[in-house]
Amino acid sequence: MRSMILCRATALFLVLTSAMPTAAQDAPSLRQRVEAVLDTAPAGTRFGLVVASEDGTELVAINPDQRFIPASNTKMFTTATAFATLSGLDRPDPSGGTGVRLERNDGRIADVVLEGRGDARLSSAPDCTVDCLATLADAVAAKTRVVHDVVGDDSWFPDERWSPGMSWNNIPTRSGTGISALTLDDNELPMTVTPAAPGQTPTLDLPAYYSVDNRAVTMASGATSLGFDRDPNGNVLRLTGTIAIGAKLERLRLGVDDPARYAAWTFRNMLAARGVKVTGAVAVRHRPLMPGDDPARRKGAPPARPPEPAALARLAPPPLAEDLTIINKVSQNLHAELMLRRIARIDGSGSIADGQVAVRRVLAQAGVPRAAFDFSDGSGMSSYNRVAPRGAVILLRWIAAQPWGAAWRATLPIGGVDGTLAKRFGGTPLDRKLFAKTGSLNASSALSGYMIAASGRTLVFSVYANDIPEDGSATKAMDAALELVAAEN
Repeated sequence: MRSMILCRATALFLVLTSAMPTAAQDAPSLRQRVEAVLDTAPAGTRFGLVVASEDGTELVAINPDQRFIPASNTKMFTTATAFATLSGLDRPDPSGGTGVRLERNDGRIADVVLEGRGDARLSSAPDCTVDCLATLADAVAAKTRVVHDVVGDDSWFPDERWSPGMSWNNIPTRSGTGISALTLDDNELPMTVTPAAPGQTPTLDLPAYYSVDNRAVTMASGATSLGFDRDPNGNVLRLTGTIAIGAKLERLRLGVDDPARYAAWTFRNMLAARGVKVTGAVAVRHRPLMPGDDPARRKGAPPARPPEPAALARLAPPPLAEDLTIINKVSQNLHAELMLRRIARIDGSGSIADGQVAVRRVLAQAGVPRAAFDFSDGSGMSSYNRVAPRGAVILLRWIAAQPWGAAWRATLPIGGVDGTLAKRFGGTPLDRKLFAKTGSLNASSALSGYMIAASGRTLVFSVYANDIPEDGSATKAMDAALELVAAEN
Protein backbone atom coordinates (compact mmCIF):
# COMPACT_ATOMS: atom_id res chain seq x y z
CA MET A 1 0.00 0.00 0.00
CA ARG A 2 2.85 2.45 0.92
CA SER A 3 4.57 1.84 -2.41
CA MET A 4 1.31 2.40 -4.29
CA ILE A 5 0.80 5.80 -2.57
CA LEU A 6 4.34 6.87 -3.39
CA CYS A 7 3.89 5.86 -7.01
CA ARG A 8 0.64 7.81 -7.28
CA ALA A 9 2.23 10.91 -5.65
CA THR A 10 5.15 10.72 -8.02
CA ALA A 11 2.85 10.35 -10.99
CA LEU A 12 0.76 13.35 -9.86
CA PHE A 13 3.91 15.48 -9.44
CA LEU A 14 5.07 14.55 -12.94
CA VAL A 15 1.66 15.41 -14.39
CA LEU A 16 1.56 18.78 -12.63
CA THR A 17 5.11 19.77 -13.53
CA SER A 18 4.66 18.68 -17.13
CA ALA A 19 1.57 20.86 -17.29
CA MET A 20 3.56 23.93 -16.14
CA PRO A 21 4.76 26.33 -18.82
CA THR A 22 8.39 25.71 -19.73
CA ALA A 23 9.32 29.25 -18.77
CA ALA A 24 7.96 28.75 -15.25
CA GLN A 25 9.96 25.57 -14.82
CA ASP A 26 13.15 27.21 -16.04
CA ALA A 27 12.77 30.61 -14.31
CA PRO A 28 15.98 31.34 -12.36
CA SER A 29 15.73 32.03 -8.66
CA LEU A 30 16.41 35.48 -7.23
CA ARG A 31 19.77 34.25 -5.99
CA GLN A 32 20.68 33.00 -9.48
CA ARG A 33 19.72 36.35 -11.00
CA VAL A 34 21.75 38.22 -8.38
CA GLU A 35 24.72 35.97 -9.10
CA ALA A 36 24.34 36.70 -12.81
CA VAL A 37 24.50 40.43 -12.07
CA LEU A 38 27.58 40.01 -9.90
CA ASP A 39 29.20 37.98 -12.68
CA THR A 40 29.37 41.19 -14.73
CA ALA A 41 32.18 42.38 -12.44
CA PRO A 42 35.79 41.76 -13.51
CA ALA A 43 36.69 38.07 -13.59
CA GLY A 44 38.25 36.83 -10.38
CA THR A 45 36.26 39.11 -8.08
CA ARG A 46 35.03 37.29 -4.98
CA PHE A 47 31.64 38.33 -3.58
CA GLY A 48 29.77 37.91 -0.33
CA LEU A 49 26.20 39.16 0.03
CA VAL A 50 23.33 38.85 2.47
CA VAL A 51 20.00 40.65 2.22
CA ALA A 52 17.48 40.05 5.00
CA SER A 53 14.15 41.38 6.18
CA GLU A 54 13.93 43.28 9.45
CA ASP A 55 12.91 40.06 11.25
CA GLY A 56 16.08 38.32 10.04
CA THR A 57 14.63 36.22 7.23
CA GLU A 58 17.36 35.96 4.61
CA LEU A 59 16.13 36.74 1.10
CA VAL A 60 19.47 36.22 -0.65
CA ALA A 61 22.70 34.76 0.75
CA ILE A 62 25.87 34.34 -1.28
CA ASN A 63 28.99 33.21 0.59
CA PRO A 64 27.40 34.59 3.76
CA ASP A 65 29.98 33.28 6.20
CA GLN A 66 33.12 33.79 4.16
CA ARG A 67 35.34 36.54 5.53
CA PHE A 68 36.21 39.61 3.50
CA ILE A 69 38.38 42.70 3.85
CA PRO A 70 35.70 45.24 4.85
CA ALA A 71 37.67 48.42 4.13
CA SER A 72 35.78 51.40 5.58
CA ASN A 73 32.83 49.23 6.57
CA THR A 74 35.00 48.89 9.68
CA LYS A 75 33.77 52.34 10.67
CA MET A 76 30.28 50.87 11.18
CA PHE A 77 31.61 48.71 13.98
CA THR A 78 33.61 51.54 15.55
CA THR A 79 30.78 54.06 15.50
CA ALA A 80 28.21 51.53 16.72
CA THR A 81 30.51 50.78 19.66
CA ALA A 82 30.75 54.51 20.37
CA PHE A 83 26.97 54.86 20.44
CA ALA A 84 26.70 51.82 22.70
CA THR A 85 29.41 52.81 25.19
CA LEU A 86 29.97 56.59 25.25
CA SER A 87 27.54 58.83 27.15
CA GLY A 88 26.54 62.40 26.41
CA LEU A 89 27.15 62.17 22.66
CA ASP A 90 24.72 65.03 22.04
CA ARG A 91 26.43 67.41 24.49
CA PRO A 92 29.70 69.41 24.24
CA ASP A 93 32.79 67.34 24.92
CA PRO A 94 34.96 69.15 27.52
CA SER A 95 36.59 65.92 28.71
CA GLY A 96 38.08 65.47 25.26
CA GLY A 97 39.16 69.05 24.73
CA THR A 98 42.73 70.17 24.16
CA GLY A 99 44.28 72.03 27.08
CA VAL A 100 47.31 74.20 27.75
CA ARG A 101 49.36 74.72 30.91
CA LEU A 102 52.52 76.47 32.04
CA GLU A 103 55.05 74.12 33.57
CA ARG A 104 58.05 75.38 35.58
CA ASN A 105 61.16 73.27 36.05
CA ASP A 106 64.14 74.20 38.27
CA GLY A 107 63.16 77.84 38.42
CA ARG A 108 63.55 78.34 34.68
CA ILE A 109 61.19 80.24 32.47
CA ALA A 110 58.05 78.13 32.19
CA ASP A 111 57.51 75.72 29.35
CA VAL A 112 54.11 75.84 27.69
CA VAL A 113 52.57 72.39 27.29
CA LEU A 114 49.83 71.78 24.76
CA GLU A 115 48.00 68.61 25.82
CA GLY A 116 45.69 66.61 23.58
CA ARG A 117 42.91 64.30 24.67
CA GLY A 118 41.81 62.87 21.36
CA ASP A 119 39.78 65.77 19.97
CA ALA A 120 39.60 65.29 16.19
CA ARG A 121 38.38 68.77 15.31
CA LEU A 122 40.90 71.23 16.79
CA SER A 123 41.54 73.94 14.19
CA SER A 124 44.16 76.59 13.49
CA ALA A 125 42.20 78.14 10.62
CA PRO A 126 42.19 81.96 10.62
CA ASP A 127 38.39 81.98 10.42
CA CYS A 128 37.93 79.39 13.19
CA THR A 129 35.04 80.12 15.57
CA VAL A 130 34.68 76.82 17.50
CA ASP A 131 37.36 74.53 18.97
CA CYS A 132 40.15 76.92 18.03
CA LEU A 133 43.83 76.65 18.85
CA ALA A 134 43.92 80.45 18.87
CA THR A 135 41.77 80.45 22.02
CA LEU A 136 44.56 78.62 23.88
CA ALA A 137 47.21 80.94 22.45
CA ASP A 138 45.21 83.91 23.72
CA ALA A 139 45.10 82.34 27.19
CA VAL A 140 48.88 81.96 27.30
CA ALA A 141 49.46 85.49 25.96
CA ALA A 142 47.20 86.87 28.68
CA LYS A 143 49.23 85.07 31.37
CA THR A 144 52.84 85.57 30.30
CA ARG A 145 54.98 87.31 27.69
CA VAL A 146 57.82 84.80 27.64
CA VAL A 147 58.00 80.98 27.62
CA HIS A 148 60.81 78.49 27.15
CA ASP A 149 59.94 75.30 25.23
CA VAL A 150 56.64 74.73 23.45
CA VAL A 151 55.76 71.08 24.10
CA GLY A 152 53.22 68.98 22.25
CA ASP A 153 51.95 66.30 24.64
CA ASP A 154 49.94 63.43 23.14
CA SER A 155 50.54 60.93 25.98
CA TRP A 156 46.80 60.64 26.66
CA PHE A 157 46.99 57.67 24.25
CA PRO A 158 49.97 55.36 23.77
CA ASP A 159 52.06 56.08 20.71
CA GLU A 160 50.37 54.01 17.98
CA ARG A 161 50.43 56.43 15.08
CA TRP A 162 49.68 53.75 12.50
CA SER A 163 47.60 50.64 12.94
CA PRO A 164 48.84 47.12 12.17
CA GLY A 165 48.20 46.15 8.57
CA MET A 166 48.07 49.66 7.08
CA SER A 167 49.98 49.91 3.79
CA TRP A 168 53.15 51.94 4.30
CA ASN A 169 52.65 53.78 0.99
CA ASN A 170 49.67 55.60 2.52
CA ILE A 171 51.81 57.29 5.18
CA PRO A 172 52.66 60.46 3.18
CA THR A 173 48.99 61.00 2.28
CA ARG A 174 46.01 62.33 4.16
CA SER A 175 44.59 58.77 4.24
CA GLY A 176 47.55 57.53 6.26
CA THR A 177 48.34 60.55 8.40
CA GLY A 178 49.55 59.87 11.94
CA ILE A 179 47.08 59.19 14.76
CA SER A 180 47.66 61.25 17.89
CA ALA A 181 45.81 62.43 20.98
CA LEU A 182 47.01 65.91 19.95
CA THR A 183 45.48 66.38 16.52
CA LEU A 184 45.28 69.65 14.58
CA ASP A 185 43.65 70.45 11.24
CA ASP A 186 42.96 66.75 10.58
CA ASN A 187 46.74 66.24 10.71
CA GLU A 188 46.99 67.45 7.13
CA LEU A 189 49.11 70.13 5.47
CA PRO A 190 47.66 71.87 2.42
CA MET A 191 49.90 72.48 -0.59
CA THR A 192 48.99 74.29 -3.79
CA VAL A 193 50.92 73.83 -7.02
CA THR A 194 50.77 76.57 -9.66
CA PRO A 195 52.28 76.19 -13.17
CA ALA A 196 55.24 78.39 -14.12
CA ALA A 197 56.92 78.84 -17.51
CA PRO A 198 57.38 75.72 -19.67
CA GLY A 199 60.35 73.70 -18.48
CA GLN A 200 60.39 75.38 -15.08
CA THR A 201 59.46 73.93 -11.70
CA PRO A 202 55.96 74.99 -10.62
CA THR A 203 55.38 77.41 -7.76
CA LEU A 204 54.46 75.88 -4.40
CA ASP A 205 52.54 77.32 -1.48
CA LEU A 206 52.54 75.37 1.80
CA PRO A 207 53.42 75.86 5.47
CA ALA A 208 57.15 75.80 6.18
CA TYR A 209 56.85 72.61 8.22
CA TYR A 210 58.39 70.48 5.44
CA SER A 211 61.21 71.27 3.07
CA VAL A 212 60.43 70.38 -0.54
CA ASP A 213 62.52 68.70 -3.20
CA ASN A 214 60.58 70.08 -6.16
CA ARG A 215 61.20 67.89 -9.19
CA ALA A 216 57.93 68.64 -10.96
CA VAL A 217 58.02 70.33 -14.37
CA THR A 218 55.67 72.77 -16.06
CA MET A 219 54.74 71.56 -19.56
CA ALA A 220 53.54 73.61 -22.52
CA SER A 221 50.63 71.21 -22.99
CA GLY A 222 49.32 67.85 -21.94
CA ALA A 223 47.73 66.43 -18.84
CA THR A 224 48.58 67.38 -15.29
CA SER A 225 49.91 64.47 -13.28
CA LEU A 226 51.58 65.19 -9.96
CA GLY A 227 52.78 62.87 -7.25
CA PHE A 228 54.53 63.26 -3.91
CA ASP A 229 56.38 61.06 -1.46
CA ARG A 230 58.21 61.36 1.84
CA ASP A 231 60.16 58.92 3.97
CA PRO A 232 58.37 57.87 7.17
CA ASN A 233 59.13 60.46 9.86
CA GLY A 234 61.10 62.41 7.25
CA ASN A 235 60.88 66.18 6.72
CA VAL A 236 61.73 66.31 3.01
CA LEU A 237 58.83 66.09 0.60
CA ARG A 238 59.57 65.07 -2.99
CA LEU A 239 57.21 66.45 -5.60
CA THR A 240 57.31 64.82 -9.04
CA GLY A 241 55.33 64.83 -12.26
CA THR A 242 54.04 67.48 -14.62
CA ILE A 243 51.57 70.33 -14.63
CA ALA A 244 50.39 71.99 -17.82
CA ILE A 245 50.79 75.70 -18.33
CA GLY A 246 47.43 77.40 -17.98
CA ALA A 247 46.10 74.56 -15.83
CA LYS A 248 44.21 75.33 -12.66
CA LEU A 249 46.32 75.20 -9.55
CA GLU A 250 46.49 71.77 -7.95
CA ARG A 251 45.54 71.39 -4.28
CA LEU A 252 47.24 68.52 -2.48
CA ARG A 253 46.84 67.36 1.12
CA LEU A 254 49.92 66.03 2.89
CA GLY A 255 50.00 63.66 5.85
CA VAL A 256 51.77 64.46 9.13
CA ASP A 257 53.80 61.75 10.85
CA ASP A 258 54.18 63.46 14.24
CA PRO A 259 50.97 65.43 14.82
CA ALA A 260 52.00 66.49 18.34
CA ARG A 261 55.12 68.16 16.95
CA TYR A 262 53.14 69.83 14.17
CA ALA A 263 50.61 71.16 16.69
CA ALA A 264 53.38 72.50 18.94
CA TRP A 265 55.14 74.05 15.92
CA THR A 266 51.93 75.79 14.89
CA PHE A 267 51.25 76.91 18.47
CA ARG A 268 54.73 78.45 18.73
CA ASN A 269 53.99 80.54 15.63
CA MET A 270 50.68 81.64 17.14
CA LEU A 271 52.39 82.70 20.37
CA ALA A 272 55.02 84.67 18.46
CA ALA A 273 52.26 86.44 16.53
CA ARG A 274 50.80 87.52 19.89
CA GLY A 275 54.10 88.92 21.12
CA VAL A 276 55.01 85.98 23.36
CA LYS A 277 58.76 85.33 23.23
CA VAL A 278 59.77 81.68 22.89
CA THR A 279 63.32 81.18 24.21
CA GLY A 280 63.48 77.41 23.77
CA ALA A 281 62.54 74.83 21.18
CA VAL A 282 59.57 72.85 19.93
CA ALA A 283 59.44 69.50 21.76
CA VAL A 284 57.10 66.51 22.11
CA ARG A 285 56.02 64.06 24.79
CA HIS A 286 54.91 60.65 23.57
CA ARG A 287 53.94 57.66 25.67
CA PRO A 288 55.54 54.49 24.30
CA LEU A 289 53.28 51.48 23.85
CA MET A 290 54.00 49.21 26.83
CA PRO A 291 52.85 45.78 28.04
CA GLY A 292 50.40 47.53 30.35
CA ASP A 293 48.54 48.82 27.30
CA ASP A 294 47.59 45.25 26.41
CA PRO A 295 44.39 44.22 28.24
CA ALA A 296 45.32 40.55 27.87
CA ARG A 297 48.47 41.16 29.92
CA ARG A 298 46.66 43.29 32.49
CA LYS A 299 44.17 40.42 33.03
CA GLY A 300 41.35 42.67 34.12
CA ALA A 301 43.45 45.07 36.16
CA PRO A 302 42.88 48.78 35.44
CA PRO A 303 45.68 50.62 33.66
CA ALA A 304 48.00 52.93 35.57
CA ARG A 305 47.02 56.57 35.18
CA PRO A 306 49.26 59.35 36.52
CA PRO A 307 47.73 62.46 38.13
CA GLU A 308 46.41 65.05 35.69
CA PRO A 309 48.03 68.50 36.06
CA ALA A 310 45.69 71.47 36.17
CA ALA A 311 45.24 73.32 32.89
CA LEU A 312 45.51 77.04 32.33
CA ALA A 313 42.73 76.71 29.78
CA ARG A 314 40.87 73.85 28.10
CA LEU A 315 38.57 73.81 25.08
CA ALA A 316 35.10 72.23 24.97
CA PRO A 317 34.68 70.67 21.51
CA PRO A 318 31.25 70.26 19.89
CA PRO A 319 29.24 67.08 20.63
CA LEU A 320 30.80 63.80 19.56
CA ALA A 321 27.59 62.94 17.71
CA GLU A 322 28.62 65.48 15.09
CA ASP A 323 31.98 63.77 14.65
CA LEU A 324 30.33 60.34 14.37
CA THR A 325 28.35 61.74 11.46
CA ILE A 326 31.56 63.01 9.83
CA ILE A 327 33.15 59.58 10.26
CA ASN A 328 30.39 57.70 8.48
CA LYS A 329 29.21 60.28 5.96
CA VAL A 330 32.62 61.11 4.45
CA SER A 331 34.54 58.07 5.77
CA GLN A 332 37.08 60.09 7.79
CA ASN A 333 39.90 57.70 8.72
CA LEU A 334 41.70 59.81 11.33
CA HIS A 335 38.49 60.61 13.20
CA ALA A 336 37.51 56.93 13.27
CA GLU A 337 40.88 55.96 14.73
CA LEU A 338 40.61 58.65 17.38
CA MET A 339 37.08 57.49 18.22
CA LEU A 340 38.35 53.95 18.78
CA ARG A 341 40.98 55.30 21.16
CA ARG A 342 38.41 57.47 22.97
CA ILE A 343 36.38 54.30 23.54
CA ALA A 344 39.56 52.55 24.72
CA ARG A 345 40.09 55.15 27.48
CA ILE A 346 36.82 54.23 29.24
CA ASP A 347 38.15 51.05 30.82
CA GLY A 348 41.65 50.93 29.35
CA SER A 349 44.70 52.93 28.41
CA GLY A 350 43.55 54.30 25.06
CA SER A 351 45.35 51.58 23.10
CA ILE A 352 44.07 49.90 19.94
CA ALA A 353 43.92 46.63 21.88
CA ASP A 354 41.70 48.17 24.56
CA GLY A 355 39.46 49.58 21.84
CA GLN A 356 39.09 46.18 20.22
CA VAL A 357 38.05 44.65 23.55
CA ALA A 358 35.21 47.19 23.66
CA VAL A 359 34.21 46.41 20.06
CA ARG A 360 34.17 42.66 20.74
CA ARG A 361 32.04 43.24 23.84
CA VAL A 362 29.42 45.13 21.85
CA LEU A 363 29.41 42.58 19.02
CA ALA A 364 28.89 39.81 21.55
CA GLN A 365 25.86 41.69 22.89
CA ALA A 366 24.58 41.96 19.33
CA GLY A 367 24.92 38.21 18.82
CA VAL A 368 27.55 38.44 16.09
CA PRO A 369 29.52 35.17 15.94
CA ARG A 370 33.17 35.62 16.93
CA ALA A 371 34.28 33.93 13.71
CA ALA A 372 32.48 36.62 11.68
CA PHE A 373 35.01 39.40 12.33
CA ASP A 374 38.55 40.41 13.19
CA PHE A 375 39.79 43.99 13.44
CA SER A 376 43.20 45.62 13.77
CA ASP A 377 42.07 49.25 13.58
CA GLY A 378 39.03 51.50 13.79
CA SER A 379 38.92 52.96 10.29
CA GLY A 380 39.38 50.09 7.82
CA MET A 381 42.80 51.10 6.54
CA SER A 382 44.23 47.81 7.81
CA SER A 383 44.30 44.90 5.38
CA TYR A 384 44.19 42.57 8.39
CA ASN A 385 40.50 43.31 9.06
CA ARG A 386 37.90 40.67 8.17
CA VAL A 387 34.09 40.59 8.23
CA ALA A 388 31.50 38.05 7.09
CA PRO A 389 28.39 39.60 5.47
CA ARG A 390 26.03 37.58 7.65
CA GLY A 391 27.77 38.95 10.74
CA ALA A 392 27.41 42.51 9.43
CA VAL A 393 23.67 42.01 8.88
CA ILE A 394 23.26 40.62 12.41
CA LEU A 395 24.91 43.78 13.75
CA LEU A 396 22.79 46.09 11.59
CA ARG A 397 19.57 44.41 12.75
CA TRP A 398 20.67 44.73 16.37
CA ILE A 399 21.53 48.41 15.92
CA ALA A 400 18.07 49.09 14.49
CA ALA A 401 16.53 47.75 17.71
CA GLN A 402 18.61 49.96 20.04
CA PRO A 403 17.33 53.23 21.52
CA TRP A 404 20.11 55.01 19.62
CA GLY A 405 19.57 53.03 16.41
CA ALA A 406 17.79 55.83 14.53
CA ALA A 407 20.51 58.32 15.49
CA TRP A 408 23.21 55.93 14.26
CA ARG A 409 21.38 55.30 10.99
CA ALA A 410 21.21 59.07 10.46
CA THR A 411 25.02 59.15 10.33
CA LEU A 412 25.08 56.94 7.21
CA PRO A 413 25.40 58.31 3.67
CA ILE A 414 22.14 58.42 1.70
CA GLY A 415 22.05 57.09 -1.84
CA GLY A 416 22.05 59.89 -4.42
CA VAL A 417 22.13 62.56 -1.70
CA ASP A 418 25.27 62.97 0.38
CA GLY A 419 28.58 61.69 1.64
CA THR A 420 30.27 58.83 -0.16
CA LEU A 421 26.94 57.83 -1.78
CA ALA A 422 26.21 61.23 -3.32
CA LYS A 423 27.06 59.92 -6.80
CA ARG A 424 25.56 56.45 -6.43
CA PHE A 425 21.94 55.31 -6.80
CA GLY A 426 20.78 58.74 -8.00
CA GLY A 427 17.93 58.40 -10.48
CA THR A 428 17.33 54.76 -9.56
CA PRO A 429 14.45 53.32 -7.49
CA LEU A 430 16.85 53.42 -4.52
CA ASP A 431 17.47 57.15 -4.87
CA ARG A 432 17.09 58.53 -1.30
CA LYS A 433 15.99 55.07 -0.15
CA LEU A 434 19.35 53.49 0.66
CA PHE A 435 21.31 54.31 3.83
CA ALA A 436 24.67 52.59 3.98
CA LYS A 437 28.37 52.69 4.79
CA THR A 438 30.74 52.39 1.88
CA GLY A 439 34.23 50.93 1.78
CA SER A 440 37.12 50.86 -0.70
CA LEU A 441 40.68 49.61 -0.16
CA ASN A 442 43.26 47.73 -2.21
CA ALA A 443 41.08 45.59 -4.53
CA SER A 444 38.19 45.61 -2.04
CA SER A 445 34.78 47.26 -2.04
CA ALA A 446 32.00 47.15 0.54
CA LEU A 447 28.51 48.47 1.13
CA SER A 448 26.33 47.65 4.15
CA GLY A 449 23.21 49.22 5.59
CA TYR A 450 19.48 49.54 4.99
CA MET A 451 17.29 50.04 1.92
CA ILE A 452 13.58 50.54 1.30
CA ALA A 453 12.34 47.93 -1.16
CA ALA A 454 9.64 48.33 -3.82
CA SER A 455 7.01 47.05 -1.36
CA GLY A 456 7.97 49.78 1.12
CA ARG A 457 9.51 47.44 3.66
CA THR A 458 13.02 47.94 4.98
CA LEU A 459 15.70 45.42 4.08
CA VAL A 460 19.05 44.99 5.79
CA PHE A 461 22.04 44.14 3.62
CA SER A 462 25.78 43.69 3.42
CA VAL A 463 27.77 43.11 0.23
CA TYR A 464 31.53 42.72 -0.12
CA ALA A 465 33.79 42.40 -3.15
CA ASN A 466 37.39 41.30 -2.71
CA ASP A 467 40.21 40.36 -5.07
CA ILE A 468 39.06 42.88 -7.66
CA PRO A 469 41.61 42.87 -10.51
CA GLU A 470 43.83 45.92 -10.89
CA ASP A 471 42.10 48.87 -12.58
CA GLY A 472 38.77 47.04 -12.25
CA SER A 473 35.66 48.02 -10.31
CA ALA A 474 32.86 45.98 -8.78
CA THR A 475 30.75 48.95 -7.73
CA LYS A 476 28.28 48.85 -10.63
CA ALA A 477 27.67 45.14 -10.15
CA MET A 478 27.16 45.56 -6.40
CA ASP A 479 24.71 48.42 -6.89
CA ALA A 480 22.79 46.61 -9.63
CA ALA A 481 22.47 43.51 -7.44
CA LEU A 482 20.94 45.56 -4.62
CA GLU A 483 18.58 47.30 -7.04
CA LEU A 484 17.41 43.90 -8.29
CA VAL A 485 16.71 42.57 -4.80
CA ALA A 486 14.88 45.77 -3.84
CA ALA A 487 12.73 45.61 -6.98
CA GLU A 488 11.74 41.99 -6.24
CA ASN A 489 10.72 42.71 -2.67
